[in-house]
Amino acid sequence: MQTLREFTRKTKRGNILKIVREHYLRDDIGCGSDLCQYCFQNEAYQLTSDHEIKSSLFKYPHYIVLDTNVVLDQIDVLEEDVFRNVIVLTTVLNEVKHKSSSIYKRLNEIIHDRTRNFYVFVNEHHKDTYADREPDESANDRNDRAIRMAAKWYDTHLQTSQESKVFQRSGRSVTRVILLTDDAGNRSKAEAEGILVSTAADYVKSLEDFPMLADKLSQKTFENEKQALPQYPPHLSMKELLEGFRQKKLLQGAFQASRENYLEGSVNVESFEKGILIQGRESLNRAVDGDLVAVELLPESEWSVPSEIVLEEKNVYADDVPSEDRVEQEKEMLQQVQTASVAERTPTGRIVGIVRRKWRQYCGILQPSLIEDTTRHIFVPADRKIPRIRIETRQADKLKNQRIIVTIDSWPRNSRYPHGHFVRSLGPLGNMATENEVILLEHDVPHCKFSEEVLSFLPKMPWTITPEDYAKRVDLRDLYICSVDPPGCTDIDDALHCRELPNGNLEVGVHIADVSHFIRPGNALDKEAAARGTTVYLVGKRIDMVPELLSSNLCSLVGGVERFAFSCVWEMDNEANVLTKRFHKSVIKSKRAMTYEEAQVLIDDSAQTGEIAKSLRHLNRLAKILKQRRMDNGALVLASPEIRFQVDSETHEPLEVEAKQMRDTNSMVEEFMLLANISVAQHIAAEFTECAVLRRHPKPPPTNFDPLVKAARYQGFDVVTDTGLELAHSLDKCVKADNPYFNMMIRILTTRCMMQAVYFISGSLQKEEFFHYGLAAPIYTHFTSPIRRYSDIMVHRLLAASIGADSTYAQLLERKSNEEICNNLNYRHKMAQYAGRASVALNTHLFFRGKEEDEEGYILFVRKNALQVLIPKYGLEGTLYLKGDKDGKDGLERTKSEVVFTFNEEDHTQRCGNVIFHSFDPVTVRLSLDSTNVQHEKLVFRLVKPYIKGFSVETTMDADSDQPPAKKVNKTKKKK
Repeated sequence: MQTLREFTRKTKRGNILKIVREHYLRDDIGCGSDLCQYCFQNEAYQLTSDHEIKSSLFKYPHYIVLDTNVVLDQIDVLEEDVFRNVIVLTTVLNEVKHKSSSIYKRLNEIIHDRTRNFYVFVNEHHKDTYADREPDESANDRNDRAIRMAAKWYDTHLQTSQESKVFQRSGRSVTRVILLTDDAGNRSKAEAEGILVSTAADYVKSLEDFPMLADKLSQKTFENEKQALPQYPPHLSMKELLEGFRQKKLLQGAFQASRENYLEGSVNVESFEKGILIQGRESLNRAVDGDLVAVELLPESEWSVPSEIVLEEKNVYADDVPSEDRVEQEKEMLQQVQTASVAERTPTGRIVGIVRRKWRQYCGILQPSLIEDTTRHIFVPADRKIPRIRIETRQADKLKNQRIIVTIDSWPRNSRYPHGHFVRSLGPLGNMATENEVILLEHDVPHCKFSEEVLSFLPKMPWTITPEDYAKRVDLRDLYICSVDPPGCTDIDDALHCRELPNGNLEVGVHIADVSHFIRPGNALDKEAAARGTTVYLVGKRIDMVPELLSSNLCSLVGGVERFAFSCVWEMDNEANVLTKRFHKSVIKSKRAMTYEEAQVLIDDSAQTGEIAKSLRHLNRLAKILKQRRMDNGALVLASPEIRFQVDSETHEPLEVEAKQMRDTNSMVEEFMLLANISVAQHIAAEFTECAVLRRHPKPPPTNFDPLVKAARYQGFDVVTDTGLELAHSLDKCVKADNPYFNMMIRILTTRCMMQAVYFISGSLQKEEFFHYGLAAPIYTHFTSPIRRYSDIMVHRLLAASIGADSTYAQLLERKSNEEICNNLNYRHKMAQYAGRASVALNTHLFFRGKEEDEEGYILFVRKNALQVLIPKYGLEGTLYLKGDKDGKDGLERTKSEVVFTFNEEDHTQRCGNVIFHSFDPVTVRLSLDSTNVQHEKLVFRLVKPYIKGFSVETTMDADSDQPPAKKVNKTKKKK
């Protein structure tokens, strides 16, 4: 049967098009129920009599039809195994797909799980359930009517099947069909049409055997707060926001909450270099980190400066009453910033509306309640940027020492905090597996097991190299190729060789694992690798971008095994000048896989005269020339505090912690990887001018360098930042004979001034913008780590196509789709970096649990109420607070009046009596772990030297000495 569908569409020019499409209706679409005697079922029954849910509202067997709003709001409930025999209409499926791709994906996973009995009924093509849109009927009303028609048809259809004498003799109750909808209008119309209907909340609360399921209901409002007074200004409607953007009265951008001050944030707006500052609870106006918001710029007379105050929200309970302390904190912060000079003030605004929420699931803990047997609780997220969330749960006792996941449902004006609901528990607090799971979830790292579909595209084992493979590749198995990596590395993606040529020159080769041979474009394995973007390294744990069969076996260039590689080979003279270069796919057999330390020993031991030792010495000598050449061009040598842990193989807990060591061999490998990346970048950019995948590092705006320039000036050094070369020379001069760590700290500060390096497509920018500031390279890409970076796989495919080693394909040359992949890669790389740092912090906390150590440190920054201190021995950084809390406690029992610190805005110093703290001053601090806040355990830094009476830690040593001791004075024994 054929019908016509008519609808109108507005073109970009504003014209209205009338579109007419043929729409076919059928009478052979099955209902999917094992009760039916009429429908032809072309597959196993989805709706069965085996799973009956006991409901106090509907005391008979029933199937459930879902409305779209129930799927969108209550997906966490639907994911529970309780829900069986559910009918999903194609009307609902299409609406969900249109409104939320993430929820659509989750719903599809439930549908494809055959044990759940979710049946997709194609109501839009069934002759009895298709609803034609009536004149003046909105699309939403038409869809609601289609859902009601399908629910009514199902109920009537199944009742007809159950009227047979055979069924009646069986004594079974009649199965009915219930519509779940949270739309009041749709519900009242359904009742009028005689359809069995309920809200999702009422239905879930009626499930007598599953009382805890109610915790997962989406909470838009709480019962007793509907009459509460507004605490925030109203948000403008979408129509008002669009009008404001059009008239340029409002600005749009992504909101970034401050991690250090809960009353502060900023909005990144294109036309403002540093974004727009937002201060105060009312100006923040219910924005959550990541939301796309509308901002109204304040008059210049009301502009402010970032507060530089470290402010954490404390002592909040479910009563939701703003305490006097918190109101006082806000006033104090705003008073401090109002005293700033006009020159320092930055554009400041207030948030007037939300364009798009970016809410996700959040990890954290329940805050213990003061009221016994209450169901209302405050959830404290692990991420300090996220506000506390109000939830209702009946299992608080069970969850109190658990890490849990909560999602936000709404944030009404009359509630201090957003409303949400409990999703699931991750496991006990402090458990290593649980805490690692929290890190991965909080940083949006895809870490589920690879699906069967993905694994199906892996090579079948045992895998061997065939004669056809040898014929297509250059055979380099006889070369003395070796790899140099960190200890314990199993995903070896690069190897090197160097040999003398008869003409006196040197042949140098970089050989990279040929991952693109195993991952073909567009298949499930390729899509999964593209989505993950990068391998993520936590302490003692690795989350692979590609399955282990590739990462640690077939692609890993292990010693003594034949492997496929993509080789970049240069002929160089003895001064490291590149004379010729060539690229080809090859077969190699690494003669040895070494650690940096083993390679260094081989180079330094003059008794070693083998081919590998000679190769390494040549490479090391050439690398030093290449590095010096880069430095002379203005490349920067930056620093960041890095830690290495020795981890217990059984408990996975850290046994020892130390700063990472760098050797000549680290630099040797790095130099040739950089040279390979630059050589490949030049080649693919010339071959594919519009679609080459490149990496750039933008030059920071001059204002980024202000903290560095000021800090160096106070120490008597002039840092020039006009060009990379001048900055590099300035940093080299920042040396103090009495402070061996001064230069490293200056370089750490410089790193903090830098912009993020990003992937991009060559056709999207001008050539001048390709520049990599940190490396002083006019063009750069990533070619050398395809096992752990998807960008490198893309580059391998471009390079292979350019030399005829592989065929090209449509998407490879498609700029727009590749730009989208690059955006995802930039996001994944940033999140992987943050996850790695969070893992280091977690293991540092575990290492210091139950210990107290006095260590030498240096002040990196001086803030208004704190000192940022670096401990070079461990390469870790922490905050030494100079002000007590309102209750007089800051790891020390003292009152605020005993010690007064004065912050000097001009030279960024803190003074207390005769003691003045500058950036880079040496201090001795006592390190211990504060576990009073189980959610945010933190390493507490307390001052030992210089000694300030009433503030410094009392030691057995002479309290009058102002000099920092050379060594720590107290160290507990390491746990075995």
